[in-house]
Amino acid sequence: MKTTRTALALWKIPKLVGGIVILLLSACAKNTPTTSQAPAQASPQVKEEIGFRVPVDYYKLDNGLKVVLSRDTTSPTVVVAVYYNIGFRIEPKDRTGFAHLFEHMMFQGSNNLGKMEFIRLVQRNGGTLNGSTRFDFTNYFEILPAHKLETALWAEADRMKGLAITQENLTNQQGVVKSEVRVNVLNQPYGGFPWLDMPQYANENWYNAHNFYGDLKDLDAATLEDVKKFFDTYYAPNNAAIAIVGDFKPEEAKAMVQKYFSGIKPATLPAQPDISEPKQVKEKRFVKKDSLANKPALAFAYHMPPRNTPEYYAMGLIDQILLQGDDSKLYQTLVQKKGYTGSVSGGINYLGNMFNYNGPMLWMGNLIHDSTVPADSIVTVLDKAVADLKNQGVDQATIDRALVKIRSSLYDNLVGFYGFGRADLLASFALFDDNPARINDLEAEFKKVTPALIKKTAEEYLQPTNRTILTVDPLAPQTK
Repeated sequence: MKTTRTALALWKIPKLVGGIVILLLSACAKNTPTTSQAPAQASPQVKEEIGFRVPVDYYKLDNGLKVVLSRDTTSPTVVVAVYYNIGFRIEPKDRTGFAHLFEHMMFQGSNNLGKMEFIRLVQRNGGTLNGSTRFDFTNYFEILPAHKLETALWAEADRMKGLAITQENLTNQQGVVKSEVRVNVLNQPYGGFPWLDMPQYANENWYNAHNFYGDLKDLDAATLEDVKKFFDTYYAPNNAAIAIVGDFKPEEAKAMVQKYFSGIKPATLPAQPDISEPKQVKEKRFVKKDSLANKPALAFAYHMPPRNTPEYYAMGLIDQILLQGDDSKLYQTLVQKKGYTGSVSGGINYLGNMFNYNGPMLWMGNLIHDSTVPADSIVTVLDKAVADLKNQGVDQATIDRALVKIRSSLYDNLVGFYGFGRADLLASFALFDDNPARINDLEAEFKKVTPALIKKTAEEYLQPTNRTILTVDPLAPQTK
């Protein structure tokens, strides 16, 4: 993959050295007597909790474009992130991988920028850029010196107005995507495991369960008419949000957004398909044969509670308790005590984070393990960890530790990658909730989680009947 862009959401926001740089602070005002005066009556210390809040200026243009501004003068840079409310979850049937293919097409030229000139424009102005396709959106962003904000806005508006949709570009990008599928999935040990595989096994609704990277025959079947229709339908201002984060003057930024985006016509948006997932009532188990793998692997997945419910936030903390970090229960048992594996990975939404999706989701974990370890031995460890949550519960101290970890992760995102992490959440909340200010409520929602809610959530959602187990069976390569 090129460093300038990534076709699918496999990149993560880099961690900052030193971890959190923004935490809740406390200030203490004191009365200190001077040596020339008699001490005054002692005043009680005044402690004030100062919570960091992300600046959010949110409005909409007349054509429906959602705009979020968040000023941050920490460094003389600016992030422009454009999110379209179209991900691979609702791409056309018989066109698997089409949303991802179209992401490639967005770099092939527009009204005033020729093929690949968008990338060169950003790079020559000292910036970097990327794009990705996720479950519920496709995004494009640039990070530039602050004085180049107008350049980024002009370029993004230019391709929103009109894309260079030609048969040559389509044929070329079909080949690029097919090559990417072969390299990243088909010819890779553990290719697609479990981020691409598990949704197909665990879900029933086609929209959640199809191969979103794309079957090669479906990629070949995409026509120029398909591409034009897709662009006209989904790449419209009333189906998009733009987040601007960094060192800028708000009034100047608003004037630029108005100048370049207000004249773009909105589209008639189709009704959203039903992406709800039926309740799972029986455990599912599958085996994937992988002739390129040299060790067996196992992944588990549980269907998540609905987004933004109390149980959703409880699952965020359960993830921290069971799966995240060296102090997590599964790491401590599977790695430290049993020695079944060298690492355990997992989380909520493998193609992003627990905030930037809008529909059914899985909480997953996965590991590669020694061939001498039966898969059922790993499942037994998982069952024991879950049973402890249900039967013994957790104390407040355990929740407090989980809160520290999830707050650390959240604030790492907010300050990471020159502000892109902040732009990502602001644009997502604008698209999905029409309320980017939700970014400032997340920590408070996690703090509402009680030991009783953890127990209730575990009992309801961490049931074997709500679970899918996928194992990888390594096979010797076939001889010619």
